Order: sequence, then C-alpha cells, then structure tokens
Amino acid sequence: MVLNNIEKLLEKYDNGETSLKEEQVLKNYFKNDTVAPHLEMYKPMFDYFLVNQQEQFTKDVPLKTKRTFNYKWISVAAVAVLMLGFYFGTSIGANELGTYEDPQLAFNDFSKSMEMISSHFNKGTSTVSYLNEVNKGTSALGYLNEIENTTSIIFKTK
Repeated sequence: MVLNNIEKLLEKYDNGETSLKEEQVLKNYFKNDTVAPHLEMYKPMFDYFLVNQQEQFTKDVPLKTKRTFNYKWISVAAVAVLMLGFYFGTSIGANELGTYEDPQLAFNDFSKSMEMISSHFNKGTSTVSYLNEVNKGTSALGYLNEIENTTSIIFKTK
C-alpha cells in the first residue's frame, strides 16, 4: 500500500502536481535505505535535493554600493564645449567674406590656387597612366579571340 502511494506521488511529481507536503513524503521515503528496486533511479535525485537543501551561502554581501565615476557625462561635456567653440568661432569670422579690394591681388591668389590644383591633378593623372597599358593588353586579347574564332571555323569545333 505504501509503495503504491509512493508510485502515485512520483507520477504526480513528474507531472508537477505535488504539494510541498507530498514532496516531503517523497524525500523522507528516498532518505531511507530501503527503497524498492524499481524506484532506485529516483534515489540520487532526492539525495541531491537533501544535500542541496543543507547548503548555505557564506560570503558577505556588501550593503554599500561603490561610487563609480560616470564617464558618459565627461563625453557629453566635451561635445558641448566643442559645439560652443565651433559656434562662436564661426560667428566671429562670419563678417569676412573673402573679397579683395585690389583686382590684381585677387588674380594672383586665384592663379596660385589654380596652379596648386593643376599640380595635384597632374600628379593624379600620372598615377592612373598605367590604365593605358591595360587597354593595350585587352586589345591584344581581342586579337587572340579572333584567332580562336578562325581556328574553330577551320577545325569546325563549334
């Protein structure tokens, strides 16, 4: 009768339908050395629960939290300072439009800037000049393609 009751409790336990009192009955049954042979597989599980119930946490839990310095606010302040610097830096120099009173001085500055642009442009085009060699190579491949077409016509491979 007791064994039949334990089997019913185990079935309820497996389905998650037991109460705390019923689980305590199961723990007490598996704590004993006399367990039915077909229920031996449950004994290590309930032994683990008994041992686990005896464990205690022994470390101290600090109640005061450490004050950490929040670096996010430093970055926000730095961005604000930079934005103010850009705003006031551009508003002070906003009256100067870059115009010249003397046309000769304006022409000299314009020609200097065009010379600089021209030198940089020439430097850039000299580094791209190798593309002309690539075009020569692709035209040579075109000749090879024509040769392949004629040989396929001669030997009738197509």
